Amino acid sequence: MTTLAQALSAAIASLRAADVPDPVPDARALLAHAAGIAPDRLTLHLPDVAGADVLERFAALVQRRVAREPVSHLIGHRLFWGRRFAVTRAVLDPRPETETLVAAALSAPFSRVLDLGTGSGCILLSLLAERPDATGLGVDLSPDALTVARANAAILGLDARASFACGTWFAPVSGRFDLIVSNPPYIAADEMAGLSPEVHDHEPHIALTPGGDGLAAYRALAAGLGAYLAPKGRVLLEIGPTQGNRVSALLKAAGFATKILPDLDGRDRVVAAHLPEPG
Repeated sequence: MTTLAQALSAAIASLRAADVPDPVPDARALLAHAAGIAPDRLTLHLPDVAGADVLERFAALVQRRVAREPVSHLIGHRLFWGRRFAVTRAVLDPRPETETLVAAALSAPFSRVLDLGTGSGCILLSLLAERPDATGLGVDLSPDALTVARANAAILGLDARASFACGTWFAPVSGRFDLIVSNPPYIAADEMAGLSPEVHDHEPHIALTPGGDGLAAYRALAAGLGAYLAPKGRVLLEIGPTQGNRVSALLKAAGFATKILPDLDGRDRVVAAHLPEPG
């Protein structure tokens, strides 16, 4: 008979042998999922004998992880800003760095949010969950991504305050917003080969890179933001850690005042912008 602890130990060894990053937390997450146990309760159940069905499911998940399929795709969700978001191959995994943008957005009041390139909806829905009186619109070019975002809105009970539209940047947008946020594709074409297999092989390239120098999305955003930003409104754009000055320059050329915000690792992560008041 095999205990859950023995199965876990063998899985960690397999993942480590395959040079999978973070083999211990990955194996624990997959075992909890296979066994139908809450992750924070797994340790209590490790002495239990594992059923044949659990071992079979766990072995299949471990082999997929050895092949570098992301854990979030294997278990179907990822935590972000304290909430669980469903993810699929149609959307980017919510990343801890993006919480820098959410924290900045929540540092001041807002009532109407526009999220351009919403993906899983993690930014928009996190903001609406923290501000019960706010409403928002998420825009994405991918119908499949919007399916995921709508599902997350329903799961979180936010579908009455979150709406979604399919299109390129501002094309399906009308009205003005006192907060506009975006985590656009920003990886340069020549940087794509250096991405981990989890990202390069399993996340949508349309959400990772616009090609070229990685700045095409920011050029489009800078050109259109002014027409949709309410008076005294704010803009928050996630950036790659080397892009702060260039993205700021694009926004300044469009009349915005800007500030670059670091993430918890001290890397440039968000450009905050607003239109100066006349006079």
